[in-house]
Amino acid sequence: MSLRNVAIIAHVDHGKTTLVDQLFRQSGTFRDNQRVEERAMDSNDLEKERGITILAKPTSVEWQGTRINIVDTPGHADFGGEVERILSMVDGVILLVDSSEGAMPQTKFVTGKALALGLKPIVVVNKVDRADARIQEVLDEVFDLFVSLDANDEQLDFPVLYASGRNGYASTDMDAREGTLTPMFELIVSHVPEPKVDVDAPFSFLVTLLDRDNFLGRILTGRVNTGTLKLNQAIHALDADGNVIETGRASKIMSFRGLERVPVEEAQAGDIISLAGLTIATVANTIADVSVSTPIKAQPIDPPTLSMRFAVNDSPMAGREGSKVTSRMIRDRLMREAESNVAIKVTESEDRDSFEVAGRGELQLGVLIETMRREGFELGISRPRVLFGEDEDGKKTEPYETVVIDVDDEYSGTVVDKMNQRKAEMTDMRPSGGGKTRITFSAPSRGLIGYHGEFLSDTRGTGIMNRLFEKYGPHKGNIEGRKNGVLISNGAGEAQGYALGPLEERGILFVGHGEALYEGMIIGENAKTDDLEVNPMKAKQLTNFRASGGKDDAIRLTPPKKMTLEQAIAYIDDDEMVEVTPKSIRLRKRYLDPHERKRASRAKQAA
Repeated sequence: MSLRNVAIIAHVDHGKTTLVDQLFRQSGTFRDNQRVEERAMDSNDLEKERGITILAKPTSVEWQGTRINIVDTPGHADFGGEVERILSMVDGVILLVDSSEGAMPQTKFVTGKALALGLKPIVVVNKVDRADARIQEVLDEVFDLFVSLDANDEQLDFPVLYASGRNGYASTDMDAREGTLTPMFELIVSHVPEPKVDVDAPFSFLVTLLDRDNFLGRILTGRVNTGTLKLNQAIHALDADGNVIETGRASKIMSFRGLERVPVEEAQAGDIISLAGLTIATVANTIADVSVSTPIKAQPIDPPTLSMRFAVNDSPMAGREGSKVTSRMIRDRLMREAESNVAIKVTESEDRDSFEVAGRGELQLGVLIETMRREGFELGISRPRVLFGEDEDGKKTEPYETVVIDVDDEYSGTVVDKMNQRKAEMTDMRPSGGGKTRITFSAPSRGLIGYHGEFLSDTRGTGIMNRLFEKYGPHKGNIEGRKNGVLISNGAGEAQGYALGPLEERGILFVGHGEALYEGMIIGENAKTDDLEVNPMKAKQLTNFRASGGKDDAIRLTPPKKMTLEQAIAYIDDDEMVEVTPKSIRLRKRYLDPHERKRASRAKQAA
């Protein structure tokens, strides 16, 4: 059976997952009467909510004697470590764009990687039946995008299909409004080349994705590079330098059929498979026949640049809202995550009550915290800090990121000013058409912590920022952090409207009337630079005298500012924490007792 391996690139909501569902149905992968969840590819709750693909998932359809392996790609740069490795498994890409929204900046990141690897794209303009479709303009935008990404002549001569994933048709005719997806199947088979592989060489395979199964243990997914693998064949794992990490047997080989992983007896070069039987091998390792000693060249895994402390929740409200609160449960969960997610490193602290979790960005760690919170965990999370390094001369270095920002012209001045304050250097600025400007910076990761929320409000929600790890470079010195102090509750109890009213003049409140508070909890932002301890629980003294004039002042409170998890993590200072439970997100001081806080502050100044 002939093979085609293709990756699908699309922006959030451009209809990728719906289109793949239809490919399954029309190829007969799903029976007509089979109940299939809508958008079968985005199976993770967070993926559905945020509308982002976090994990890459291979699937496959069969069409007239050809098996087509389709790989979904994550579009966000925090998961960029996955993207380059995934694209190395395929021989062609489908770029799916919305007929109204056109090519969006988030797809540029993945498309740029695909073009750089020499893959020839197929462009599918989806949702052609939209009332506000502007098909020809969108095609021109895609062409301009390819030119700006340095596509070669062959890549610029791309075939185009006009489709409606929801209605299940695709056509080479821009005006067609019915039909089937047969033209898409035909184009994939004719335009995407068969895998160029050597079937007669000994078996070798590069691990691209890592997964865990309760019964089978580690499951390694990737494309068979050369040769044939048979069940129970002796294999070994090699690292990038060719050292043998472990030896074992292929105890289970699984191929993709639709959304399922199906056990098979053997796998041939070119096919995308999953493999069980090894316990140490990980992403970017080469799995091969024991006669092979040369590893396959792999994309290096980007180093973690940020770390956060995940601690046992020790607030007075601990254990009230979550079911998983002990350090052993947190440890087991984090170790499981580190095993399947190569970009995360977990280190246990000496007191055994907290863990240092290092990752590639705020979004990636934010997704992990949100997932754990939904599983019933309670956690105390520290402010993110960057991981410093040292150069050959022993000088301190820090991670830098390439930041590409697309903004409306009127906001470019504000963005440049804010990025300068964060010690970023502008490397390029050019108009990108339609009244927008594209600005590229080289910025220390440290300065970008917490900037995204501010960036969105500065650009009225219209700006788009893409970040990518660039290098470790010289330390940039002090970067100014939060300017305002906080309002801290001086006791435990319920917040009273009578007390909160006058506190509104002091700053912005984060809590409302009737909320449970504890000593050391942060209830608002102070308008001044220092922290202030306040009493938000003071109730009005009731007397049996009627107020003169017969009027009682009704207290009108401004609704409190409620932060999302990401905003809270970005907001806190070094001596503060975020208490995360399945129901609440609270801000607090690390030391709840005021005397302990003073002692810690003196010790810090002395140091």
